[in-house]
Amino acid sequence: MNDTSSTDDGRASRESGRRLSRRQVLATASVLGTGSLAGCSGLFGGGDGGDGGGQDIGLSAFRGSGPLVSARGDPGGTSIEEMPDLEGELNFYLGGGEGGLYLDLIELFADIYPDFSFNRTLDSSRSLANRILQETEAGTSPADLFLSVDAGSLAQVAGQGATIALSDDVVEGVPESLRTDQWVGIAGRARAIPYNTNQISRSEIPDTVRDFPQTAALADSMGWAPTYSAFQSFVTAMRLIRGDDATRQWLNAMLDHGIESFDNEFVVSNEVANGALTAGFANHYYALRVRNARQNAPIELAFTSGDAGALINVSGAEIIQGTDNEELAQNFIRHLLSSEAQEFFATRTFAYPTVAGIQPVGGLPTVDELNPPDIELSELADTGPTLDLLNEVGLL
Repeated sequence: MNDTSSTDDGRASRESGRRLSRRQVLATASVLGTGSLAGCSGLFGGGDGGDGGGQDIGLSAFRGSGPLVSARGDPGGTSIEEMPDLEGELNFYLGGGEGGLYLDLIELFADIYPDFSFNRTLDSSRSLANRILQETEAGTSPADLFLSVDAGSLAQVAGQGATIALSDDVVEGVPESLRTDQWVGIAGRARAIPYNTNQISRSEIPDTVRDFPQTAALADSMGWAPTYSAFQSFVTAMRLIRGDDATRQWLNAMLDHGIESFDNEFVVSNEVANGALTAGFANHYYALRVRNARQNAPIELAFTSGDAGALINVSGAEIIQGTDNEELAQNFIRHLLSSEAQEFFATRTFAYPTVAGIQPVGGLPTVDELNPPDIELSELADTGPTLDLLNEVGLL
């Protein structure tokens, strides 16, 4: 966990007296940025917001690069050029393994808006959720915004009355299934089955996770990451759908089937691509990161249907009760749902955008084409019984 004031690069830029408008920063990035796309202008029309002009702005500062990104066109949605400037200072609690990537986005906004600065605290989503609740119970948390990779942690904080309602105009572009009045999903992730195409065909992979322990082609050749929060959300969803006893039986059946445990799901996906595993359980974007770095890696994704294995979870944001910066915090969340930020999530983290008009990368099925289980994401906050169950079967 780290508590620092802004960042060295961002602070140095502001202290040097540089005061470029966001259009100037983005236009410069469009010409000089190393993330520029071959064969794509990366430009789309300006609007009437902020500090004048209506000139075009570039996406290259936000957009990733690589073979999965190179053919993308311009996104839809609402540009930051149509939004009020970010002005003031925010304290962020950034939870989970994606915190560093989200910090990159916050730093980018700090470069674009010279009158915006920030402090950040990094830790696991669960640890920060507990910290916020302790702080708000004792008085007021120093956090203005909590960004978490897990809807369960967001729901845990909101469920204890430690957040304030989000403005309808801020979140109206996000489907209701991916938000509440207290938090909003900013990037989506689907549970998936990365599999090695040299070892197994898609037709051999079951359509439900219930059948995996009986699939001979997957015996002694699968991997999972039980300590990972995404896996624990998956198990929580299974508990909610099938009950504790059936979930316990499934976990033990998978252990008897020879599944191997790893520290994280990126490792699982890499091991699938390397041929050390035939398949695994992981969030969808890890396989895309492997493919973007290793274009010919023999890894593809399968999706189950209607069960915990098809869970769609979100990273999201909420505003903490007691903040003195509510207007700025609401505006920052508006920026997280902008065309630029959603393109960042889609092309740098390979997440599912949560705003219409921005497409996922890598030939992914759209969210509408998937068949997730019918559960409220807020219910994923009930992790205590899940952790007890994972301890009981020896996975923690």
